[in-house]
Amino acid sequence: MGLFSSILLLPAAPVRGVIWLSELIQEQVEQQMHDPVRLRRELEDIDRAAAAGELSAEEAAQAQQEILNRMTGPR
Repeated sequence: MGLFSSILLLPAAPVRGVIWLSELIQEQVEQQMHDPVRLRRELEDIDRAAAAGELSAEEAAQAQQEILNRMTGPR
């Protein structure tokens, strides 16, 4: 029965491969979005940009809030 079902499902193999690849990419993106080291680096970059005058206080606060939301939000 395994061989028969494999033959029938063979045409769907490319679709299953694309689905598997998209799930793998999604997992990697989620890991990077919630990586504590990366988030801390982004917060430090915002602080540097605000200190250099590249960002207003409002823009810096908004960017920091977005990062904090990623830290505390669901995965």
